[in-house]
Amino acid sequence: MPPAPPVPASPGTASLAPLARAGSPVPPARTPAPRTGTAVIPPGPSRPSLTLSADHAYAARLTTARQAGEPSWFPERWTLDGPEPYAVPLPLDQPEEAEADVLPLSDGRVLIRRRVAADRHTFSLLYPTGPGTGELLLGVLDGADLTLLPPSPDGVGVLALLPGERSTGIWLVAGGACGPEHVADVPGRCSGGVWLDRGGRLLALDRRMPGGGPVKAVVVDLERGGEVTPLLQIAPESDDRLLLADADSGLLVVRSDAPGHDRLGWGVLGSCLPVRFPECLRTPDAALTPFAVQPGQMLMPESCAVALRIDGAGGSWVGLWRPAGRRLHQVAAPGGWLAGSGFWTRDGVLHLPYAQEGAPCAVALLEAPADEPHPVAASGTGASEGAPVPGVCRPVPLGQAPLTGHTPPG
Repeated sequence: MPPAPPVPASPGTASLAPLARAGSPVPPARTPAPRTGTAVIPPGPSRPSLTLSADHAYAARLTTARQAGEPSWFPERWTLDGPEPYAVPLPLDQPEEAEADVLPLSDGRVLIRRRVAADRHTFSLLYPTGPGTGELLLGVLDGADLTLLPPSPDGVGVLALLPGERSTGIWLVAGGACGPEHVADVPGRCSGGVWLDRGGRLLALDRRMPGGGPVKAVVVDLERGGEVTPLLQIAPESDDRLLLADADSGLLVVRSDAPGHDRLGWGVLGSCLPVRFPECLRTPDAALTPFAVQPGQMLMPESCAVALRIDGAGGSWVGLWRPAGRRLHQVAAPGGWLAGSGFWTRDGVLHLPYAQEGAPCAVALLEAPADEPHPVAASGTGASEGAPVPGVCRPVPLGQAPLTGHTPPG
C-alpha cells in the first residue's frame, strides 16, 4: 500500500500525517474553517454517531438503507480489534426509529434501546446469527427522560439514568441476572456519566439538587448502596461538570463557569492544587467537546493526550491537546469521520472511525503531536496559563473533595 498522504492543514492548524490502517485508506480531509476576527456561535455538539465498547474492540451505530425511496434505519456493528476493521449489519424484520440508541458490549453483542411510547423503553441484545440477526429481549423501563451511560469498564454491564421528581434512579439494563435491575437512587437530577476506575464501582455524575442551584459533579459508589460524595466544588455557585477521566493517571477534564463564563479545565484526582483553565482551550468561534484521553500514563496526567471535537461554522474537526503542552493542535478530520468518536492507544495513537464511499468501515490513525517543552511541577499539576483572571473566585482544590477510600497519586 502506498504511504499515506498528509492531512491538509488550514491556516493556524497543525499539519500531522496520519498512519493508514491496513485496508483503510486515509480519506480526503475536512478542512477546519479559517479563523476570521468575527465570533461565530457554533451549533451545540450532538451525541456521537458511533459508540465504542469499553475495550474499544467493537463499535456500533444506526445507519440507513433506502427502501421505496425512504431511509430505513438499522444497527451496524464494527469490529475494530482485528488486522482490518469490518462492519456487520444487524437488521430485523422492521426498521428501527432514528432516535434508538445502540451500544456495543465487549462480547460482540449490541444493546439497543427503543422508545415504544412517550414514557416506555425496551432493551434488547442483537447479535449476528449466520445470515440473520438474533435478538434477546432484556426488559422494559418506564420513564420519559431515560439516558444510557457509557459501558461499564467490565465490558458487560450497561447502566441507565432515569430521573424522577426528586431523585434519579440508576438502573442496570444489561449484564444483570434477569431484566433491568434497580441499583441506586441519587437525590437530585443527574446527567453525564464518567467512570473513575477500571472496576465499574465509582461513577461520576453531574447533579442539580431539587429546588435548583448549581450543577456539581459527584461520585456514586455502586458497591456501597449508591453512597454519594462530592467531586467538584470549584466555586460556590459555579456549574462544575466532569467530561472525561483517566483511571491510570487521574487526569480529569471538566467544564465550569467558575472563571466567569463556561470554559474547559483540567485537574488531577486527589490533588491538593486547583483546577486549571488553559487559555489555549478558549475558542470564541467554535465549541470544544473532549471525547478521548490517552490511557496508560501512570502518575503522569500532564503527559496524557486529549482529543477534542471542534464544532464551528465550517463543520467539525479534531483538536489535540496535552496539559503540559499549553497548545491546542487543530487537525482536519478524515472525510466521513463519525464526529465525536475515537480512542487513544497507550502509545499515543488516536483512532478516528470514518465511513465514506469506497470505505464504508475504516479507521484513520493520528499520532499525538509533539509539544514544545515547558517547566512542569513535579506534583503533576503545573499551570497551563499565565496569571489568573482578576476578580475570579479561586477554585477549590480537588483534594478537598476526596473519594471514599481513594489514595491520592504520588
